[in-house]
Amino acid sequence: MLLLKILSRLPLSILYVLTDILYLLVYRVGRFRRSLAIANLRRSFPDKPETEIARIAGRSYRNAFDMMAEVIKGAAMPAHEIRQRMQIRNPDLLTPYIASHQPILMLASHHCNWEWLLLVSCLELKVSVDAVYKPLRVAAIDRFMFETRSRFGGKPILAKNFLFEVLRRRGNGRMFALVADQTPPREEDKHWTRFLNQDTAFYVGADKIARIIRAPVFFVGIARTRRGFYEATFQLLAEPPYSGNDADIIERYVRAAETHITAHPADWLWMYRKWKYKKPLYA
Repeated sequence: MLLLKILSRLPLSILYVLTDILYLLVYRVGRFRRSLAIANLRRSFPDKPETEIARIAGRSYRNAFDMMAEVIKGAAMPAHEIRQRMQIRNPDLLTPYIASHQPILMLASHHCNWEWLLLVSCLELKVSVDAVYKPLRVAAIDRFMFETRSRFGGKPILAKNFLFEVLRRRGNGRMFALVADQTPPREEDKHWTRFLNQDTAFYVGADKIARIIRAPVFFVGIARTRRGFYEATFQLLAEPPYSGNDADIIERYVRAAETHITAHPADWLWMYRKWKYKKPLYA
């Protein structure tokens, strides 16, 4: 953890040099999960030529390593610089809900820099943004990430405590943030749908929580404007009173995420094991 804190004091340009070297070692030399990323892209975009598939895969890895540098720097980056580098285009969309102290559910994906989004949301929206997270295997890195995510008033929530903590905190007028494109374990309840041309499983917890606490649900799409600079845009997916079945909100999220990823494919984590298992015949 001390090493990460020291690295966070370096200029971002220097951190980019370090992660550029890691990119070359991991992607070009070690070829870490390269075949997985290529396979994911081929199934998602069967009409794209191989040269385009290879270009997107390489760019996706480079962008992922850029984010590593940015996450480290986020632990020490001053607030004014975070505001400059991650700009929210339409914060006014959330103003009525924040003013009335309603709980809000924000759903993101593994796209661009969702960690900076958490920090700038706490700064710009003037509300606590409590992100759901799973603990990392290395305790020192986990503590570093927890402290970084808490810098500007956010209070991260362990995934296993998600329901309890949301119900406990909902009366305080805050935003709950989830990266909702993760894959649920085989044994957990899930929603199957078509996503990026494949049968795909999604968690249903966000849908259930939104209905329980009667929270409006927003998708946030992040676009890279240039290296180290982003724009985030909120999109209202649903608000109470809700209608439709129990997976309606998740289905809306899936369609919004798919549209955004298709428009900006190189910024998604294609090396991520999204399709860990196939859809059962009976599902």
